[in-house]
Amino acid sequence: MPRLLPVIPLLAALALGACRGEPDGPVEQQQADARTPAWVDALDEEIGRIDAAMPGEFGVYVSRFGPQAGTLDRGNGRAWYLSSTVKVPVAVAVLEAVDAGRMSLDDALELRRSDFVDGSGDMLQQEPGKRFSLATLLEKSLRDSDSTATDMLIRHLGEDHLNARIREWVGEGFGPLTTILQVRYDAYAPLHPGVADLDNLQIVALRNAEAGEPRLQALAQALGVQRSELRAESIEHAFEAYYQGGNNSATLSAFARLLERLAAGELLSAESTGLLLSHMRAITTGDRRIVAGLPEGSDFAQKTGTQLGRACNVGILDAGRGRSGATVVVACAERFGELAQAEQAFQALGSALARLETAPTR
Repeated sequence: MPRLLPVIPLLAALALGACRGEPDGPVEQQQADARTPAWVDALDEEIGRIDAAMPGEFGVYVSRFGPQAGTLDRGNGRAWYLSSTVKVPVAVAVLEAVDAGRMSLDDALELRRSDFVDGSGDMLQQEPGKRFSLATLLEKSLRDSDSTATDMLIRHLGEDHLNARIREWVGEGFGPLTTILQVRYDAYAPLHPGVADLDNLQIVALRNAEAGEPRLQALAQALGVQRSELRAESIEHAFEAYYQGGNNSATLSAFARLLERLAAGELLSAESTGLLLSHMRAITTGDRRIVAGLPEGSDFAQKTGTQLGRACNVGILDAGRGRSGATVVVACAERFGELAQAEQAFQALGSALARLETAPTR
């Protein structure tokens, strides 16, 4: 394992205090009475250039702890679609229940046929009826971004409970989180009333068709109707309409509050915090995003998310420093055309964050 190097060394602790449910995060509270540090303007300028070079929109929120504590918010005060980064709050909710003694990581859930949903990981290749521990499902959900594992965890938690816990942790800013499978149904449902009657494996099979017109043709075939009967100009328009509904979305500042509290050890026990961060450090899906712009061996506990016309990368730099030196990053891209264009923006953001170390101080 490579040695973890501090990416942005800071010198002293920022006392986070009690912030449960408050509208502003701990870093924002300190900044209310402090002069804006030089790194904010420097990073803002760099991200502005990144945003201008990328088709679509690029939203970024960064908060630092310590004597250079400050916040840069380029999220425009609106919600951004989170895609698979929702798997972080799902994991927090599971581990919170473990800490409280309501669940155990050894508890086993049975894989049901109705749990299958398309995406990364190997759960789609498993046989229904097989049992998986919560520990295994957490690892698959976070490290491999396995959506079937995630939906099993959400089923076990309950959507209402999950959303109630998020409101308690961060206050306002998150739209309702649903299962990953429900995302598919909600996106396709307006196209034809028969979508509600498709089973989940028929929904999974749609991903065998290329995104775009071939997928709409596949949907029409699954429904047994003509393509002309689908109320959709394109698959892109269908998903754009879904994104506007606000489910599985959040303001960047709200997601940052969640990560700030996680880094500070306010949401979970030390053991559970360490487990979650270890999974986030070991993800298998983020090598072309922010981490690609960071020095080799950097300590970056992260999660990525990708969906049609949407991509996100969230995480904690120098997470092991906690209150004394962690830096929270939440970044999302929209309407970027090719995914490679968004990945270039994330990588450029990583490079800009690495250069904060040499930013002038006031």
